[in-house]
Amino acid sequence: MFVIIFTIFLTKIFFDYIIILMKEERKKIKVLFKIGFLYHKTAFDPLIQIFEKDSKYDVWLSCKEERSKYLWIFIRSLEKQMLEKFEKEGHNVTMSENGFDVVFTGDTVTNHDELGRTIICFVNHGSGIKSIMYRNLAGDVNTKYNIFVEGSYREKKLREKNCIGKSKIYTVGMPKLDPLFNNSQINRENILSAINLNSGKKTVLYAPTYKPTSIYELKNTLFNCTKNYNLIIKLHPYSWYGRYAPHSHHRIFEKTVKRFSHAVLLPKEEYSILPYLYVADTVITEASSTMFEFLATGKTGIIYDLDSEKLKHSDGSPILDEDNRFFLKDAFVHFSEPEKIESAIEDALTIDTEREKRKELMRKELFYALDGNASLRIKKIVEKLLTDDDSRNNPI
Repeated sequence: MFVIIFTIFLTKIFFDYIIILMKEERKKIKVLFKIGFLYHKTAFDPLIQIFEKDSKYDVWLSCKEERSKYLWIFIRSLEKQMLEKFEKEGHNVTMSENGFDVVFTGDTVTNHDELGRTIICFVNHGSGIKSIMYRNLAGDVNTKYNIFVEGSYREKKLREKNCIGKSKIYTVGMPKLDPLFNNSQINRENILSAINLNSGKKTVLYAPTYKPTSIYELKNTLFNCTKNYNLIIKLHPYSWYGRYAPHSHHRIFEKTVKRFSHAVLLPKEEYSILPYLYVADTVITEASSTMFEFLATGKTGIIYDLDSEKLKHSDGSPILDEDNRFFLKDAFVHFSEPEKIESAIEDALTIDTEREKRKELMRKELFYALDGNASLRIKKIVEKLLTDDDSRNNPI
């Protein structure tokens, strides 16, 4: 009889303990990182890390928008493929975006009803000179976003565009760049040797965007003009999947790179540009947000000038919010003739005292701080928002 009573007693304790654990689990704050496309994850990685380390939070990742186009007309969802990748990395994954206390997004959202009454945190996936961020927010002024921006430049632009609506802006810095400034273990020699490049040579990173792009103008001169350097080519993800840009973008380089031992085309799976910003001595782009991120490193980048006045969306509005021929003028090297790539590289790698002063001024304008703590600042703000019921978006 004693054994039976003791067994019942232990069983009750066990089930009481399970109930306590279940209650504690329910009390956790549910956070969703709504990673629309794989490349958005770079902007979230430092945030994901600090929220996952905090036992108060139950963190999940989704990835609904990633798709590829083939045979010119067929669209295939890559959601399950992306979630399998995240799960292998040790993250919780979900195909449902409903029932979360906090939702981080790298773009405006379209599934307001599914998200429900939640705190929406907008951390832009790539801050550059394109108009798309302002256009999207202007079309969604009734959604209450908590918009986290990298500096006074972006805050000023958002206010000028009159696209804030019910949202609120917080100037915190760029969490995407935190690993470059918080003593993360990034090793130049290891990165270059992993892609079979010579760590004893200067490195040029070519990072074009998909629209507008310099790919067609520079493809014939890029390889020959960089023979004295390492050349790393990092295409925009859209240039791989054929949905928003043609497959010719990546095919051009896949074919040519085989003939040049000093050059490497990073595969589409390599979603993060951060290691390559770190190892690059200069970067060539035209309108990619990479120009902002490279400025943060303190090194001199190179901008290929485009005729910005001709770059329009289908509705006639400009693709670029800034004229790229003048943006970062005197801070970065500008060139407009493809055959002058080599001289532009030499110029960028030469120390210019006046240019250094201009770069520093621009860094202060574009970035609130480059101290590796932008993610922590966002987390502190989110914790305050969780105590304020009015911070939640309430879809109509």
